Amino acid sequence: MDTNDPPRVDALLRAARLRVDGVDAELLLAHALGKPRGWLYAHGDDGVGAEAAERFAGLLARRQAGEPVAYLTGRRGFWSLDLEVTADTLIPRAETEGLVEAALQRIPADGHARVADLGTGSGAIALAIARDRPRARVVATDASDAALAVARRNATAHGIANVEFRQGDWWAPLAGEVFDLVASNPPYIASDDAHLSQGDLRFEPASALASGDDGLDALRAIAAAAPAHLAAGGWLLLEHGWEQGASVRALLAAAGLTEVETLQDLEARDRVTLGRRAAEG
Repeated sequence: MDTNDPPRVDALLRAARLRVDGVDAELLLAHALGKPRGWLYAHGDDGVGAEAAERFAGLLARRQAGEPVAYLTGRRGFWSLDLEVTADTLIPRAETEGLVEAALQRIPADGHARVADLGTGSGAIALAIARDRPRARVVATDASDAALAVARRNATAHGIANVEFRQGDWWAPLAGEVFDLVASNPPYIASDDAHLSQGDLRFEPASALASGDDGLDALRAIAAAAPAHLAAGGWLLLEHGWEQGASVRALLAAAGLTEVETLQDLEARDRVTLGRRAAEG
């Protein structure tokens, strides 16, 4: 082989897997090449041009330094959506799909419903619900204008029109309105938690991760005001940390919600707590 030949796809991947996780290597090379990840498997013998190889090397170095793959590629898959993400948004995680699933189970597939997503970030929860329940009216809020800009672009990219985005902190943009279901994945990590200085969390917006000394400040604010924003029989669903189930159940019960329970994730850890405003009559 001519030593001046461009490096092949499979050779670049073999070398990269010694430096980063194999899936990460594939995602970054596909991104550098502007190809879908599956393309790599059918084109292992293809040469990679100098410009793309240089892009890949830069991405690998940034990943080795800890930068999340989602921020390096600007994309993250969630539910049935391929979403744009930036450093202004929390990276959507598989655990949050459980929150979406639980919400969809409580929204009629063939009926109208008023739904809110508090702290929408990239729009992941709101857009997943809006796509699967096209007759629902979804309102998504976030305190960050930059995050809302990403969420709006995601809605446009997927042609999802039954969602509205509003700027403001938690319930503030929803004054005087009531909903059949409200979902939220708020910050729930304690502000002094050591995990905030480790791994991907180092690069994500602190305001989307940490919430007070015990991690419950945002959850308290959402739960306390929920009854004023829930229609009779309406549901509140909150994602939280795996050790916070009992605390969040207590918050929902103190707010007067009924049918309070905690759902577990695929690793049998407390993940989503929900409650319902009592039906009238």
